Amino acid sequence: MAGAIASAMLFAFPAFAQDSRLSLADRVARLEQQAQNKDQSGIGMVNQMQQLQAQVQQLQGQIEELQHQMQELNDKNKAQYTDIDARLGRLEGSGASGPGAPVAAANAQTTARHGDDNPPVAPAQNASAAPSADNGGGPSADPAAAQASYDVAFKALRAGDYVQASRSFRSFIQQYPNQPLTPNAWYWLGESYYVTMNYPVALESFQHLLSQFPQSDKAPDALLKVGYSQLELKQDAAAKASLTSVTTKYPGSKAASLAQERLQRIQLQSAN
Repeated sequence: MAGAIASAMLFAFPAFAQDSRLSLADRVARLEQQAQNKDQSGIGMVNQMQQLQAQVQQLQGQIEELQHQMQELNDKNKAQYTDIDARLGRLEGSGASGPGAPVAAANAQTTARHGDDNPPVAPAQNASAAPSADNGGGPSADPAAAQASYDVAFKALRAGDYVQASRSFRSFIQQYPNQPLTPNAWYWLGESYYVTMNYPVALESFQHLLSQFPQSDKAPDALLKVGYSQLELKQDAAAKASLTSVTTKYPGSKAASLAQERLQRIQLQSAN
């Protein structure tokens, strides 16, 4: 009996050993397959990381470009608002446009000197179109009513409501085409369009002021803004001519100083 058991064990051991060896081989194969899969997965992850890094760099470049464009727009808008605020401040300081200010103050403003070398100019009037007694802009027009209409438009401009300001200034001009405040109305009408980047209409307003009221104290500023508007419209040659004309026609004025600064900037940009 014992011999029979021993014989059975002898026959069974090789088969068990073979099964163990096969199981171990399978395990090794599985481990090798897993390692290979991990290597492939690692390579895939590396490729994905490289693609993500490239995309991030591309996005960073686009963000930097957008930031640069936004900064340029902010600088441009800041310069425009600073300019109009400064002009509003000077006009307020002269007392020509405050609520209830008399028209006589506007007359005094229009006779201001352009510089030490220039004689005083006469109050702005359209000499080529003498007003009739029956139109809204003639001598018979109510000065108080004209002042009140002008103040409404100017108040809208000060409040930053440029659409309403442009409408009100146009209404004033239509009703009072030949009043002492009319050149100012044309100028601020142009400003209301310029600050909202409607440069073609702004240019027309400034040019109309210069053609109809060349002796107005707003003429230097209007000619300056003609140059600015032409620059915005890419009319570079015309803009340089307009800015140069400011410096020659109105030497010593603030407008001439600003025109000279802009011409220098244009020259520097061309050199670069």
